[in-house]
Amino acid sequence: MKNVGEARETPTGAPQEELATGERSTRNRVARSILDHGPSTVAELAERLGLTQAAVRRHLDALAGDGVVEAREQRVYGARTRGRPAKVFALTDCGRDAFDQSYDKLAADALRWIADREGGNEAIAAFARARIAAQASAYREAVETAAPEQRTEALAKALSADGYAATARSAPHPQKGEQLCQHHCPVAHVAEQFPQLCEAETEFFAELLGTHVQRLATIAHGDGVCTTFIPKISHNASASTAGRNPA
Repeated sequence: MKNVGEARETPTGAPQEELATGERSTRNRVARSILDHGPSTVAELAERLGLTQAAVRRHLDALAGDGVVEAREQRVYGARTRGRPAKVFALTDCGRDAFDQSYDKLAADALRWIADREGGNEAIAAFARARIAAQASAYREAVETAAPEQRTEALAKALSADGYAATARSAPHPQKGEQLCQHHCPVAHVAEQFPQLCEAETEFFAELLGTHVQRLATIAHGDGVCTTFIPKISHNASASTAGRNPA
């Protein structure tokens, strides 16, 4: 499991370093206990982990602040006793994602099985294009409703909504254009083995923006950011290509 609670920041915005290794380890144990045993009360967690209830509450507060756990009312089966239901803590979707669930391996195994069949490479490429096409409508709407000079920024915002943490910036001199930077890639581990995923995405960006684009770097190849160069085009050329459907 990835360490939880490490992304919190101090009021000054600097990464927080005061969590000792033991603190992070205990916090991970609390989250793991909830994963293994399901939604749990403070008392149950304290008993299982050999901690005081005060210590458990402190770690749960931190985990809740990071969006890893959330408090719920305990489900009651059968006759309900008097008094308020006990509060239990359950993992959020974000909390579950902090644990290795082998989704990347499953996807890579499936694509490798396809690749090993006759015509497999072409099938992988077709799958990659179909995957992009399934996501295209939101990206297309965002770009086509933006002013021509704001379309790269609009695409960056749409990508960010899908978890790519994308930004747009002016390309460094002497390049004339912009750089679309994706600081996170949800499929990087799979794309490392199957570059067709990156290639299909690049093709789609070119079609969507109406110009040839160049992929300068990818997270899948070990770079820190996926960077795509988008040359500056005239507004007339941009307007003439708007509204085309993916190939």
